[in-house]
Amino acid sequence: MSLAKYKQKRDFTQTTEPVAGKASGKKHIFVIQRHHASRLHYDFRLEVDGVLKSWAVPKGPSMNPEDKRLAMEVEDHPYDYKDFEGTIPKGNYGAGTVYIWDKGTFELLRPDGGHFDKEALKEIKSGDLKIVMKGKKLRGEFALVKMKGRDENAWLLIKHRDKYAVAEYNSEDYTPEKVKALGTKAKEEMKKTGKKKARL
Repeated sequence: MSLAKYKQKRDFTQTTEPVAGKASGKKHIFVIQRHHASRLHYDFRLEVDGVLKSWAVPKGPSMNPEDKRLAMEVEDHPYDYKDFEGTIPKGNYGAGTVYIWDKGTFELLRPDGGHFDKEALKEIKSGDLKIVMKGKKLRGEFALVKMKGRDENAWLLIKHRDKYAVAEYNSEDYTPEKVKALGTKAKEEMKKTGKKKARL
């Protein structure tokens, strides 16, 4: 998969975001990053075909099946982004603080015995990706469904009803207070000085 769009948006002399990376294991990883940029959101990333397919989830993921979270598909990110935390400096794309909120592995809910990446890409292309997540916070079955009649990048992230489902869920309740405070502080500092001082 191409990372051209990802690289075009970034100045790697200013940001410490990774340029590339290569998967080393047989299991496919996922990472959820809390991104306190101009607007707080959560980046939902799944390893498929050597890159991280990515969606921005404004309200954060939920373990409540009643919550159909808007998920805006964005450019593919390099594999090494799974470990990225820190502050993207003011003036750069996505300026703000990034915190790894959850990570783990995932499987396809309905594998047909074929090649994992080909199957996953086929489901993404069809606008109906169903997975089983094995993280610390996100567990069990989820669906990413492309919305019809809306922006071409608009999807919904939905928790299936399984043994991990709950009645109420707010991703911010599972974010450390120091991370929330640091993100707010860094944002205020960038507004005042334009300098990067805060670090996770």
